[in-house]
Amino acid sequence: MELHPEARAVIDLYGSLDMPAIETLSPPEARASRASLRVPSNQPCREIDDIDAGGVSARRYRNTATGDATGLLVWIHGGGWVTGDLDGADPVARSLAVLTGHTVLSVDYRLAPEDPFPAGLDDCHAALTWASEHAATLRIDPARIAIGGDSAGANLAAVVANETTVPLVHQLLVYPVTDARASRPAHHNESYLDERNDLFLTAAAMTWFVDQYLAGTQVAHDDPRVSPLHANADVLASGPPATVFTAGFDQLRDEGAHYAQRLAGAGVPTSHVHFAAHTHGFFAMHTALGDARMAQAAAAQALCDAFGS
Repeated sequence: MELHPEARAVIDLYGSLDMPAIETLSPPEARASRASLRVPSNQPCREIDDIDAGGVSARRYRNTATGDATGLLVWIHGGGWVTGDLDGADPVARSLAVLTGHTVLSVDYRLAPEDPFPAGLDDCHAALTWASEHAATLRIDPARIAIGGDSAGANLAAVVANETTVPLVHQLLVYPVTDARASRPAHHNESYLDERNDLFLTAAAMTWFVDQYLAGTQVAHDDPRVSPLHANADVLASGPPATVFTAGFDQLRDEGAHYAQRLAGAGVPTSHVHFAAHTHGFFAMHTALGDARMAQAAAAQALCDAFGS
């Protein structure tokens, strides 16, 4: 399988910017570098509000004209646990709210290394719990809550899905980090060893991200709260149905596929959707990639099915 021509055009454009490798930057510099690449969304959405979700900054998206209670997707942005914020997550969160007609709550969790593991994870738990307890305020149905995210955000979403006491109807995991050990050379899987995957997310960058996330802690790389692939089957079986997206030209391809297999093996209804001709990050590139629009539509349909509408 070759890289999709649209993806190649995006890669070439990115390469022409001559951006420094993220692992050569300090965390504040890395955030500024990533922020400089943002293209704000002009997609209309009826209601967008910044809110305090139990002490965690969050942004609520709602695109329905009625006051009826909707389902809720708690969305957790990517960025290697080090970069990303509500503005960076805005295009995807807004798009999913529009495509589904349900509410999206985007979570602005604390970032490493200033706030290493488990600070960001704790924030995601807190925001989800707050949303469940304040369903009337959000105008959502507490029996129809899903969690999701992309990359490191999907890692956090998967861990929360395995740990939370809030009933969830779905977990939407977009190229999730599921095995932090794979970032270490001794544990590289096949997708890490394939140099064709050193595109938007390089092996060196992934090592740097994990190091920042666990900075100053004694947490093992295979701790299930960091690497949900290593959770036991009973824990996985307690989670909600899942949709897992992976990309062919991605360091995280194999661990995402393995996690989908483990979920299915534990009895969790699981759909694994693979875009073989695309790179890490493609899901958010819906203004440039037709397949990203297709992926978002598939994600929206999975959520609507889970919400029963």
